[in-house]
Amino acid sequence: MRLKKFVVFAVILSVLFGIFIYSHSISAQTPTLYWGSSGRDVSNVQSKLSDWGYYNGPIDGVFGAGTADAVKRFQRNNGLGADGVVGPATWAALGFNVRGPATYQPSRGVSARDDVTLLARVIMGEAGDEPYLGKVAVGATILNRVASGKFPTTLAGVIYEPNAFESITNGIANQTPSQESLKAALDAINGWDPTQGALFFWNPAKPVSSWIWSRPIITQIGAHVFAK
Repeated sequence: MRLKKFVVFAVILSVLFGIFIYSHSISAQTPTLYWGSSGRDVSNVQSKLSDWGYYNGPIDGVFGAGTADAVKRFQRNNGLGADGVVGPATWAALGFNVRGPATYQPSRGVSARDDVTLLARVIMGEAGDEPYLGKVAVGATILNRVASGKFPTTLAGVIYEPNAFESITNGIANQTPSQESLKAALDAINGWDPTQGALFFWNPAKPVSSWIWSRPIITQIGAHVFAK
């Protein structure tokens, strides 16, 4: 029993440490960046865009034509105005400077690596073809349900609620989650909520219950509509 408790505690510490490192890996401030900007913040943007396949130039901290083109492609793919300027909305879509201190709370049902993986599996199943912002949004919506008091109070309870998520019903969420889905799960756990409190999401291009359209719509990210 002691060994089991120690293993669970170690896993929790590992997840929290990863969240802490990621949250503090960027500059304390994220100024508006544009052609001609330079410095560490530009390098952070270049590195992120490079990781996601938008940028293939040097990580040199110089905001030139290649960086501007990469930013525009990223903005278009994430439903943002493609102006090539890294302002608040683009910083948020990139995952920077949109969160305060880590909000990882075991009472919300995410207390171990297995639960992070579970959340990532559903993110991949529900939003595997969505832009990164859409993946984080799906994860945030699931966590919002856990915290709302209107749904089961554990992550597993929300996810396995009958007919709650198509990817659980059809088994797609049983696949090993991608690294991007795992990262999106951690971003959502860390408090990033692009939906501003949504409890529901759906693809309006697919057949859905007429009832769902009675929910107040907050925003649309990628192919999904998010609502309260």
